[in-house]
Amino acid sequence: MTYEEILKFHGHECPGIAIGYRMAEAAMVELALLRAADEELVAIVENDACGVDAVQCLTGCTFGKGNLIFRDYGKHVYTLYSRKFHVGVRVSFNSTKVPPDVHERRDEFTRWILATPSEQMLTIDKVHISEPEPAKIQKSIACSFCGEEVMETRLKQLRGEPVCIPCLLKYNECEQSYAGATLKSAAFQAADFRASDA
Repeated sequence: MTYEEILKFHGHECPGIAIGYRMAEAAMVELALLRAADEELVAIVENDACGVDAVQCLTGCTFGKGNLIFRDYGKHVYTLYSRKFHVGVRVSFNSTKVPPDVHERRDEFTRWILATPSEQMLTIDKVHISEPEPAKIQKSIACSFCGEEVMETRLKQLRGEPVCIPCLLKYNECEQSYAGATLKSAAFQAADFRASDA
């Protein structure tokens, strides 16, 4: 995909999408790979910022196919792994290389990212990682509370019944509220008892 096509997909141009574009492009070049048709590539992204859209577009790795793995580290770091060649590359963006007068001006910063040679702003390392498992189709089971279908591996147990995570969280919230109210009620009753005793 071209940069212009990626902008159409993303919805706007910004430094984040430009960073993601340059990082994904560098990883693909380093591994001499083409865009994934299926799950032969895996992308591990360490943020959920604009650049991840560029990673999806250029690499073909998506949440839907199960070959885009999100790790919430808040870093401009992407690792691309080839299942075919059993090799990976980790690319990180070096913000310290950005001229201070450019960093605060959005349009100029974006242009700088697109024009600057990769070696001046990116660190690219070959890495060996444990190969992520291919996506599996899981059985779906109805939640005992809401009745909605849930992937079996995401179900929790509550009093021997299968429940989805949102229902379990709601249940726990209610339990805590009830316990808190009970404690408050007991405290008020104790205070009333002490007051009447005086």
